[in-house]
Amino acid sequence: MTQATLSPQATRAGALSVIVLSVIVLLCNFVSPVRAETPLAKSLAWGELPTLPDSIGVAGPFAGVHNDALIVAGGANFPAPTWESDKVWHDRIDVLVRQGDEFVWKPGGQLERPTAYGASVSTADGVLCIGGNDADRAFDDVFLLQWNPQTESVTTVLFPSLPTPCAFASATRVGSVVYVAGGQSSNQPDSCMNNFWSLDLSQRGNTDAFQWRVQTPWPGKSRAFNLTVAQHNGYTDCVYVISGRRPDGDRTEFLTDCWEFNPNTGAWRARSDTPRCVMAGTSVAVGQSHALVLGGDDGSLFGAELRDQHPGFPREALAYHTITDRWASAGEMPANHVTTVAVKFAGRIVIPSGEIRPRVRSPRLLTLIIQDHQHGFGVINYGVLFGYLAAMVGIGVYFTKRNRNTDDYFRGGKRIPWWAAGCSIFATMLSSLTFTGIPSKSFAQDWVYSIGNFTIPVVAIVAVYVALPFFRRIDVTSAYEYLELRFNRSVRWFGSASFVLFHLFRMAVVMSLTGLALAVATPLTPVQSVLLMGVLSIVYCTLGGIEAVIWTDTVQTFVLLGGAVLAAALLINGTDGGLTGWIQSGSSGDKFNIANWHVDPRSAQLALWVVVVGAIGQNISSYTSDQAVVQRYMTTADQRLAARSIWLNAFLAIPATILFFGIGTGLYAFYQSHPERLDPGITTDQIFPLFIATEMPIGIAGLIVAGIFSAAQSTVSTSMNSTATTVVTDFLEPLEWFKSDRGYLIAARVLTVMIGVLGTLLGLVFVDPSIKSLFDTFIQVIGMFMGVLGGLFVLGALTRRGNAAGALIGAITGATSMIALWHFQIVNGYLFTSCGITICVVVGYLVSLLTRPPQQSLDGLTVYDNAVKHSDSPEY
Repeated sequence: MTQATLSPQATRAGALSVIVLSVIVLLCNFVSPVRAETPLAKSLAWGELPTLPDSIGVAGPFAGVHNDALIVAGGANFPAPTWESDKVWHDRIDVLVRQGDEFVWKPGGQLERPTAYGASVSTADGVLCIGGNDADRAFDDVFLLQWNPQTESVTTVLFPSLPTPCAFASATRVGSVVYVAGGQSSNQPDSCMNNFWSLDLSQRGNTDAFQWRVQTPWPGKSRAFNLTVAQHNGYTDCVYVISGRRPDGDRTEFLTDCWEFNPNTGAWRARSDTPRCVMAGTSVAVGQSHALVLGGDDGSLFGAELRDQHPGFPREALAYHTITDRWASAGEMPANHVTTVAVKFAGRIVIPSGEIRPRVRSPRLLTLIIQDHQHGFGVINYGVLFGYLAAMVGIGVYFTKRNRNTDDYFRGGKRIPWWAAGCSIFATMLSSLTFTGIPSKSFAQDWVYSIGNFTIPVVAIVAVYVALPFFRRIDVTSAYEYLELRFNRSVRWFGSASFVLFHLFRMAVVMSLTGLALAVATPLTPVQSVLLMGVLSIVYCTLGGIEAVIWTDTVQTFVLLGGAVLAAALLINGTDGGLTGWIQSGSSGDKFNIANWHVDPRSAQLALWVVVVGAIGQNISSYTSDQAVVQRYMTTADQRLAARSIWLNAFLAIPATILFFGIGTGLYAFYQSHPERLDPGITTDQIFPLFIATEMPIGIAGLIVAGIFSAAQSTVSTSMNSTATTVVTDFLEPLEWFKSDRGYLIAARVLTVMIGVLGTLLGLVFVDPSIKSLFDTFIQVIGMFMGVLGGLFVLGALTRRGNAAGALIGAITGATSMIALWHFQIVNGYLFTSCGITICVVVGYLVSLLTRPPQQSLDGLTVYDNAVKHSDSPEY
């Protein structure tokens, strides 16, 4: 067995791995660090749309979008001569529509009465207009403006009135709920309020429920002219109430505080103050975690009689990042329009009209586009990346001649060294999820999810002493052969089909989300990245079989961990205060939290019991019923060596978990130190690639990007090979499609290509930048399929009474329940796998009790019947 483990071929493959890594390291050692900064300001591209039909412009209009039209209604201004006239309120409605490549203003009728300084929010049903005032009083009116493109007219629909009149407030929307904060109950400044109201639009039609609710207000001071915006904070969408002004005796107080409201908990918390007062400005959410403040009055010239000599309000835009809780300059604006609303229209942010200095309005419609940055990658980085990718294909070509039959192609002839099999299990289980998902999750939240990985050594005991002896004893190629021996062929086919679907979707999720991440770090588009990953994985996986997969996984393990160590060192070095700053920043942001003690199974802030129960379910399913893992149990010479590979994987999981969660905390600390380097257009999952693209030295960046490719390819290639193995072993061989082993080998290669192509095409379909978290999506995909599979193996191994009818009905019930859990979000996705196992086992066992007991021999097929031994099972 030792000779098989250390065969010359395996030694040469191992030497090739060392050579590849050595070349990469040497390339990196000959380059000097270069930093390409990406200031926030470079992300903003300003422009204009046709000016408002009112040549003077208005302040305080209602503004929003409905049916692809921009509606601007009401407002107030001072007719010329500006300083000798009184303010005039308007009822006019103007609508901007696109006609071909041009934008054209259309008349939209009139409001019920002249109104200005209300709040407005765009909804799917129209623009919700809230409160406002005229020269005499504030209003409590709420109504919806709807644009009909066929009749080119605006319809007004009345909504429930506010609890009290309110002007100079601001509003935002989280899902179907509209929130209104601040304002004045009259035209007198001393009537400013500490109000916070909500209206659930989903209750429309329910007279009792469709009313404004008085919510608990922020703990701070009352205010008007505040900004209100909704944005994701790493856990959930929250409401932010920012700045404003209030009377304070004989003077006016200009506020700089910022408050966050969590709709899930109803709790408020104070956040970092704005760099200056931004009262009466506009705010808008961009990307997944940025809020832009586009203008606002700092109060420095408030009350000064400068008239036309007034320089206007500060023209610096600000950006707030909700996760790091940091403000940064977003550069200079072409103009500062206050007392208006920023809306998203026609692929851009629009600031319609507004006040540019006291008494002076502007009819201009400023526009803003968040630009995508194409970061230069450089010849050296490309050399490192494509050199690595070429080496992976070379490994596949090298092992082509070794695959003489299906046993070689599917099980490597049982000649894989235990340490390579262990590295392959590690790369398969943690790869893509580790390199991109875990750092982004730790960056956005904390270390709570790390507890899940710390359960791997515990589950390894089950894998070594329960699952491994089963599979080695019956000498399976497919894990689902066990299901036929324990139950019947129908259950085997159900399990195998579930596995195939799981890995097709797994490939799609991994490639699509990794492609989105790589689009930030390289000039490659997400589509190009998906195609590159898919094609290369198909080539080396089809040619080299499981040996090529395992040896490339082994190389990828070293690249994965080596690149991560380099990234961690650079992150800590770039943080203010170094290691001490990293610790202090993480501690102050509560990033090292590892346990939440509540009991809510739906909360985005996972309870400790949810993590433990969910992780044990996921790992038990993976190590006992996932062909991608079980297949590696069969690639070593004997059971003792296979056990070593499982223990090696369990050992690697702990430092890897600490390393990658530490990288996430490092990203948090680094961007707290340098908030201006954040790109407002990126998703949270792109935070690590952003650091690679803009902060890494040349050569090192190529190595880390190779690590990201490694992470994805180890998962994708494993899915291709394991799925082909399953289809051949569980469907073609039992049906005797071919007369010779040679026919099945050819079929395996053809199926590998087909599965790879199908997975890649699904990956292209699933490219979706709106997905909040790769980690959460991946966990849900695992739970949707692997829970039921794990349940079948638990039912078979832990019960003697479980029978085929119970197993099949339990599996179908479990699969249906998983769809319901996903659709209705009854529990957090982290619990899906454990729920699937539980439902399958409970239903399966109850049905088994009501039907005929198993008639076949169960010797060696349950934990209670280990009488049948195999020569491959020495003590260890």
